[in-house]
Amino acid sequence: MNVGVVGASGYSGEVLVKLLLGHPQVKLAAVTSRQHAGKPLTTVIPALRGTAAEAIRFSDSDPAALAARHFAKVLVPTGVKIVDLSADFRIADRATFERYYGAHHAPGLLPDARYVLPELADPKWKVEAKIAAAPGCYPTSTLVPLAPLLKAGVVKREHIVVNAFSGVSGAGRKAEEQYLFVERAESAKAYGLTKHRHLAEVEEQLSLATGAKVVIQFNPHLAPMRRGIATTITVPAAPGATIESLYAAWRAAYDGRPFVSLLPAGETPDTAYTVGTNRVDIAAVYDARTGNFVLTSALDNLVKGASGQAVQIMNLWLGFAETAGLV
Repeated sequence: MNVGVVGASGYSGEVLVKLLLGHPQVKLAAVTSRQHAGKPLTTVIPALRGTAAEAIRFSDSDPAALAARHFAKVLVPTGVKIVDLSADFRIADRATFERYYGAHHAPGLLPDARYVLPELADPKWKVEAKIAAAPGCYPTSTLVPLAPLLKAGVVKREHIVVNAFSGVSGAGRKAEEQYLFVERAESAKAYGLTKHRHLAEVEEQLSLATGAKVVIQFNPHLAPMRRGIATTITVPAAPGATIESLYAAWRAAYDGRPFVSLLPAGETPDTAYTVGTNRVDIAAVYDARTGNFVLTSALDNLVKGASGQAVQIMNLWLGFAETAGLV
């Protein structure tokens, strides 16, 4: 299968190119970048020197088509399968999208898109979708531990608090003062409180999964590390729920899924052990004093939180092994 990457020069694009070059069943046929058009791929991503990437050059991106929604307008009618790593198709409700992102320029394509977190999505997406919207990194770290528990009635839907920490690469490859080394080293801070864009995505998916509106308190933080997402979720236990019933719900949802790892109660996931993998590690403890479960997760924001998840979606869509090209 020939694969192209539109906008391949950012951090996620670099990881995606590396994964596709090592994939046993696809050929990386094109990479685009307006900024680097005409340059050899290895000039922009020197880590690929000496590989098959030596023969690939960046082609131009049409300046009028830089957003995923514009490419989709052209590609959807051709039957090309699109895995979208932007936010353009992650939110099904147009009014919600426009409240968080501004005007949607391709609302006519929303019915063609499906939100695909592979471990949670209804398998019908593989037939119904023309565009597969890959989830964001914060939403993946939140939905994987929380969604099955809400569906199973193990936790309450009220007073859910999510505190999440992201590596600086989550902000993308851009030169801004707040992302300089001397600004971020030895420093952690909250940002985007009360209206982070990923909040809309998480709440919509939790509400769709449970059939009732879910509201969460989402507190994102920027952490002094290059890669990784570490998330802690405090959620009230449902009456009669135990740590055993919580883990039973997780096992029912994730047994046989290669990229979700359940750690024993009392352990906490560590981003150091998920960086470079497509895995999300999750664990939980029960706090008898407060009546809350405390859920924790860790993943690589550039792999399971972005490019690895895109490859996982591609694998499932094309009938390849789910793990092909991934670790």
